[in-house]
Amino acid sequence: MADFTAEVFQNEFLPDGGTDVHAIVRVTSTGASAGDGSAGLTDPGSAAEVILIDTSGSMGRRGVQAAGEAAKAALGEIVDGTLFSIVSGNGTAQIVYPYSHQGALVPMSAHTRGEATRAIEGLRANGGTAMGTWLTLARQIFETVPHVTKRHAILLTDGVNEGETPQSLQAAVQSCIGAFQCDCRGVGDQWRVDEVRGIASALLGTVDLIPAPEEMAAEFEAMMRASMSRGIAASELRVWVPQGAELLFVKQVSPTLEDLSSRRAPINPLTGAYPTGAWSDESRDYHVAVRLPARTLGQEQLAARVQLSLGGDPVAQALVKAKWSNDDSLTTRIDPAVAAYTGQAELATVIQEGLAAKAAGQDDVATSKLGRAVQLADQTGNEEMTTRLKKVVEIDDADTGTVRLKKGASKIDEMSLDTASTKTSRVRR
Repeated sequence: MADFTAEVFQNEFLPDGGTDVHAIVRVTSTGASAGDGSAGLTDPGSAAEVILIDTSGSMGRRGVQAAGEAAKAALGEIVDGTLFSIVSGNGTAQIVYPYSHQGALVPMSAHTRGEATRAIEGLRANGGTAMGTWLTLARQIFETVPHVTKRHAILLTDGVNEGETPQSLQAAVQSCIGAFQCDCRGVGDQWRVDEVRGIASALLGTVDLIPAPEEMAAEFEAMMRASMSRGIAASELRVWVPQGAELLFVKQVSPTLEDLSSRRAPINPLTGAYPTGAWSDESRDYHVAVRLPARTLGQEQLAARVQLSLGGDPVAQALVKAKWSNDDSLTTRIDPAVAAYTGQAELATVIQEGLAAKAAGQDDVATSKLGRAVQLADQTGNEEMTTRLKKVVEIDDADTGTVRLKKGASKIDEMSLDTASTKTSRVRR
């Protein structure tokens, strides 16, 4: 049985006339996963997996062969009884396993795993790239099992989506929201991080770079193992604010940055629900910001009630509070967690803007943005991001953010920095 807890990091004191309350809410789940990856899956048939493999011409023989080995590695992690399907994607999409007479999904077993392995070995590189058709087919596959509560896909690509318009891809992504979660990976340096990140973000998944084809198998194995460990199929964060208050935003800030504000589903006029997807044993941090009407000194108010809800039932709750004071020693403090995550959110933004400017030939803008990134990484002690930035810029002075664009920086290093920008370092109390 999974157990959830919630705690709040905030400075609840506001100065005279103050209105804005910022808090980090940490939600932790325990008992939602186990070492064998099957926790929570009392019926493995209540979970379904679809593996979407890029078989476009740009993958080539070597790429498709490596992708096949990666898919086989993922198959090895799927718990017996779990429903699964394998899709080949290029300018169109087709199910390569199960075979047509077996339906869109079959339960994993030694027999079906063997059949799927043989089907994968027949994959060949050909055609263009139209990821919207891959996602649409995945949605249609999942729709054949409406009783399945945990639906997850892995999408692999090596190129730019050129086989359909951006509007078609966006429409396909929108049609998949709520139908399944999707972890996305790009191999090599010819795919667009922002394009694939958009898919993963909308579908509550992750995005990352696989530098070389031979590294795919380990990554697929890890992704599937992580998916199998999620024993809680779906949940939502419910945020209540009082009458007259304005909810400025709700953002996940750990382990990755994700602005959930636009995904609000109204529960009632004062409460909204935000999807969080499946859970294993883990902690996630959320930044909640509320604007209240200013009150007189000495007054107190509940600024927000944040709950994690499963099937409409709250399983954890945290209260965000506000107190008005004229004591500067109280009101001028910034909670360390709020400050750190605010800095990490800015770090992600300036990295992405700096790399976009560099790609557009706007070297002055790129230097300024990436210099600010170096400064922020140094201030927050983010050594991993500093290491990644050093591969793209020469750092003259980290304190002031004085940098020079590095000549000969590889595209892989730039993409690695881009994909890592939304991964955050956990802030401890």
